[in-house]
Amino acid sequence: MRYLLDANTYIQAKNQYYGMDICPAYWDWLDQQFQFGVVASIHMIAKELKDGNDELASWVKERPAHFLANDDVATQSVFAHIAQTVVAGDYNPGNRDNFLAKADPWIIAKAKTIGATIVTHEAFAAANTKKVKVPNICQQFDVPCVNTFQFLRELKARFVLSV
Repeated sequence: MRYLLDANTYIQAKNQYYGMDICPAYWDWLDQQFQFGVVASIHMIAKELKDGNDELASWVKERPAHFLANDDVATQSVFAHIAQTVVAGDYNPGNRDNFLAKADPWIIAKAKTIGATIVTHEAFAAANTKKVKVPNICQQFDVPCVNTFQFLRELKARFVLSV
């Protein structure tokens, strides 16, 4: 099974529970999972993360192979369908336009194309919401979606101190 990581999973890990200075094992583990062909993300996510100009941006710049192209014909076709669905939906126009301008619809399209699961910190929004949320769009397009902790458990990640 392959997982595609949303930008917020990298950002929250760096800023909170897996800070690069306190838990380098997490980042090493991500490198390892990439080597195994289990974990990746997309170019649009890399672009967003590189704009941060911090240690995460440096980490991303050193790992271009971790980020898959999202400009292939199949991904573009699914993206167009997602965009049409979102535009036709009853969403807040500002939220809708922001969603479509960023990497979110692209990562969903790529996941649909390659049969991957999205890893995100976004939560499902109520059915009558006016906000476009990754888990809701994933559900509409039959793309599996989990949070970081479900992802770590599914892959049986363990960060153990050795003395």
